[in-house]
Amino acid sequence: MELAGDRYLGGIVRGRMEGYGSYTLPTGAEYRGSLWDGMFHGKGEMQLSRGGGYRALWDRGVPTQGKYTFADGLEFDEEKWPYCDGYDRRFYTEICLGFKPPGIPQLTNLDPPKIIPEGCYDCGDGFYNPETRVVVDYKHKFLRNADNDEHEWILRTCRRAWDITTEPKPKA
Repeated sequence: MELAGDRYLGGIVRGRMEGYGSYTLPTGAEYRGSLWDGMFHGKGEMQLSRGGGYRALWDRGVPTQGKYTFADGLEFDEEKWPYCDGYDRRFYTEICLGFKPPGIPQLTNLDPPKIIPEGCYDCGDGFYNPETRVVVDYKHKFLRNADNDEHEWILRTCRRAWDITTEPKPKA
């Protein structure tokens, strides 16, 4: 069953999604789990196209309790959030794998970081080309057009392709 770019595989009762199924949105996000009367209902997980996902108990399309897991495996915990607080600014991979030796910076949570295409910026969820004002994901698929505020923020704060990182030089 397909609706305006959506795709559904699963049970249908009285013309509506029901039972266990897989529902893919036009954005690429995919829900897998229980459905009732055309709504997410019961246990299910929403996998996001950029990685990460939300596993929850759904009630008539609304998540009532759940847990978000980032693409790198970090689980969000509203009560005890151990990541990137005012006292500890390490990347999640630094928490799990430890720090690198002094003098070798870790610039992103991905280690090694993605290679930025020439003339572009790494804006966290993909690459930004300031000439076209387009953000693409790390596989070069279109994500969005940047408005003026995002354009200025990226130019001011994000890693650029032409930035040179200093690597420690071996002792001769």
